[in-house]
Amino acid sequence: MTRLLQAMAGAHLGGAEAFFERLAPALDRAGVDQCVVIRRDAGRAGRLRDAGIEPIQLSFGGRLDFATSRAMRREINAFDPDIVLGWMSRGARFCPRGRHVLAARLGGYYDLKYFRHCDHLVGNTQDIADYLVKAGWPAARTHYLPNFVEAAPAPAIDRASFDTPADAPLLLALGRLHVNKAFDTLIAALVALPTAWLWIAGEGPLRAELGAQARVLGVYSRLRFLGWRHDMPALLAAADILVCSSRHEPLGNVVIEGWAHGRPVVATRSAGPASLIADGVSGLLADIDDAPALAAALARVIDSADLRADLVDGGRAAYEADFTEAAVVARYLDFFERIRA
Repeated sequence: MTRLLQAMAGAHLGGAEAFFERLAPALDRAGVDQCVVIRRDAGRAGRLRDAGIEPIQLSFGGRLDFATSRAMRREINAFDPDIVLGWMSRGARFCPRGRHVLAARLGGYYDLKYFRHCDHLVGNTQDIADYLVKAGWPAARTHYLPNFVEAAPAPAIDRASFDTPADAPLLLALGRLHVNKAFDTLIAALVALPTAWLWIAGEGPLRAELGAQARVLGVYSRLRFLGWRHDMPALLAAADILVCSSRHEPLGNVVIEGWAHGRPVVATRSAGPASLIADGVSGLLADIDDAPALAAALARVIDSADLRADLVDGGRAAYEADFTEAAVVARYLDFFERIRA
């Protein structure tokens, strides 16, 4: 049995952090003996406890946080793992070398200087893995391991709770209110979709700016900011289309969310969605920062029940082939066995 120590030092909210909270319990269910170390976070700790995992909480501060460095060494010495898996640069930085195999899991295009002490690097997209090799990391120590999402259905959230008509075409976008997500482009596209309403689930620094843009464009009455949510299945059950409008999206986890919950997906050609979606089969793709093209793709889906059904079928097939919990956990278990050897 693999003895695995995981170190997650991420923010309170985020895609990688949400996946970590899914993966750790899934590995536990698969029989992996784990020690989980996280940055102090009452919410994350509570969700892990609910899944049967008691996390160790450390500060994971700046470079002068010697207390966390010492504590990590103590935990590693006490647990004696076969493998230590650090999440992203901060988590990996506090993981020392030792008798264990040291791996880091990346969800973006990080500078390799943060990972020189590691034995193996994991990218959650093939494009990130290719980037690592092109940047000089040995191909034999580079691995692609995708994310999975929960597919269990949930009752649809009542649209009336967000003052949204029951019969309106409802678009759902998920993510941090940040320039990379290009919600400004999506809001601009809403102008050309006069019957559609838009829910944006997320928080971030652009909340006021996006609201102001929507007022200027005359679409604010059809826009709802939901804040950060932990009920994605219920939101997806209420929506008609999942939209990913990102300028920069290494993975596009929301695409997989849409597939898993039977919603047609429309996305831009940012790296993650473009690598996932077969255009016209498992979703529709539009050019980045092209509001008219995004609106046209959304209009096609709104106007055609046959297209919606075809995209749902194509997305479900893609999900079941590569992105279920069983498929991804099996790849992680195989990865652990290979690097232990």
